[in-house]
Amino acid sequence: MGKIIALANQKGGVGKTTTSMNLAASLATLEKKVLLVDADPQANASSGLGVDISEIDCSIYECIIDHADVHDAIYTTDIEGLDIIPSHIDLVGAEIEMLNLPNREKVLTALLAPMKNEYDYILIDCSPSLGLITVNALTAANSVIIPVQCEYFALEGISKLLNTIKIIKSKLNPSLEIEGFLLTMYDSRLRLANQIYDEVKKHFQELVFKTVIQRNVKLSEAPSHGLPVILYDTDSTGAKNHLALAKEIIEKEK
Repeated sequence: MGKIIALANQKGGVGKTTTSMNLAASLATLEKKVLLVDADPQANASSGLGVDISEIDCSIYECIIDHADVHDAIYTTDIEGLDIIPSHIDLVGAEIEMLNLPNREKVLTALLAPMKNEYDYILIDCSPSLGLITVNALTAANSVIIPVQCEYFALEGISKLLNTIKIIKSKLNPSLEIEGFLLTMYDSRLRLANQIYDEVKKHFQELVFKTVIQRNVKLSEAPSHGLPVILYDTDSTGAKNHLALAKEIIEKEK
């Protein structure tokens, strides 16, 4: 049975999409079968993995709203073992269209259930909001990775997310766990980055991943080439960090 991991933080610009794409690519490189579900209307994870958004006929939107077969929305990527269900800007309106659906919080759960037998890991890249799609992702997930940017307002908003997770656990998905807090955009030269690291570690202790994602130029450049960083520059810090994170997640399962 595959494991579903949502990547969520309602604060934008914390590295959710970068982590989703590159973690998915790293897990696939380690010979796991991986499906990345792009649940963000900006569709950056889709284009970052080389999917031409203008060319696709079936996205996560069609699966949610038109009950399209989820298999029709799966696209392959340049990395063997990594597939993606792309997003579309139409997803912005999906939350309103979903309001009248029965069991509207569990649409993604039903969609992804058959996929659990086909993949080792299903990663969901959530949008930077705590709307209905993100609630769906957290309801469908076994666990959640929370990327935290090493910046001044890093911990602001986390309590809101943790509260949402608590509500979802009590009402919709009792088995939802926190996979871990992931520190992103870390620059060891900055005193502030080290302070944030210590603070997050103090608050959340063993829930913080040992792996830290460092600031890295190659990591920022790779998506514009439609490639995960592991294909763009295998020796870059960004590639090594995400590979270490993938290994840490696989190790936890043992």
